[in-house]
Amino acid sequence: MNFTYVDNSNVFLEGRRASAVAKKLSGAESYIEAMNNKVLDNTWNLDYGLLHQFACGDAENIGCAKLWGSPPPSDSFWQMVESKGFEVKTYEKNFAGKEKKVDVAIAHQITKDAYSGKISKGIDEVTLVAGDKDFVPVVEDLVENGYQVHVVFWENAAPELKAACSKFISLNPYLDNLTK
Repeated sequence: MNFTYVDNSNVFLEGRRASAVAKKLSGAESYIEAMNNKVLDNTWNLDYGLLHQFACGDAENIGCAKLWGSPPPSDSFWQMVESKGFEVKTYEKNFAGKEKKVDVAIAHQITKDAYSGKISKGIDEVTLVAGDKDFVPVVEDLVENGYQVHVVFWENAAPELKAACSKFISLNPYLDNLTK
C-alpha cells in the first residue's frame, strides 16, 4: 500500500518556480536565480488528478492520500482537490499571511500512521510530496526504523531531504504532464 502526504502550497508554488526555470523566464535562469528574484510562472497550474495518480499509484494500492494547505479565497478549490481523490486538511494563515502548522501536521500524521501500525514496515511505502528540510528528522527516523520513504518533489528539494529518504523522484521531467 502507498500512504501519500502532500504539502499543497509547497508543491504548487515550487511547481510554478520549476515552470519559470523551464521556460527560462527573465530572472529565472536557474532555481537559485528564480528563488533570489522571487520569480514564479503564475500561468502554471497543477493538475491535482494527475498528481494523485502519479504520487499515489493504482487505486487499489492506496492506503491514504492526504493533502494539507491553507484555504484560498474559494472553497471550491478544496472541493475540486477532494474530487481528485485527496483527503484535505486546511489551516488558516497567520496575521502576516504565512502558512503555519502544515509541516508539523504532516510530520505528525506520518509518524502517527507509521508507529500506530497503520503503515506496515517493509511492506508499505510512505510518499511525501514536499521539499522542505523540516521533514528531514521524520524521514531519517522512519528510514532508520525500516520504513520505505519516497520523496516526490521538484528538483530543488532540500539536498538533506533527498539524502534522507529511501528514494527521491523528481517531478521536473513530468512538469508538462502535471500541468493543467
